[in-house]
Amino acid sequence: MTKEEKIRQRLESLEPIVTTLVDDSARHAGHAGARDGGSHFQLQIVSAQFSGKTTVARHRMIYSALGDMMKHDIHALNILALAPDETDLQT
Repeated sequence: MTKEEKIRQRLESLEPIVTTLVDDSARHAGHAGARDGGSHFQLQIVSAQFSGKTTVARHRMIYSALGDMMKHDIHALNILALAPDETDLQT
């Protein structure tokens, strides 16, 4: 299973309506974290579980879902986490 597949699988616990994940590692080749095997990702995720939560709380939920991947597999994660009412999507 690839890192991207593992990330998507772990984020399923947040019951996302939309998950857009882009591996941006190639743009960071030679960077210290990339040399150590950590990848750079951009994540856009929409979940009803984010409703009423602050940005910090949403990020903590994502970090919790990803668990040990944040220590080993992911060096950098650029996050845009939204509730459905903050998008054009409706549940």
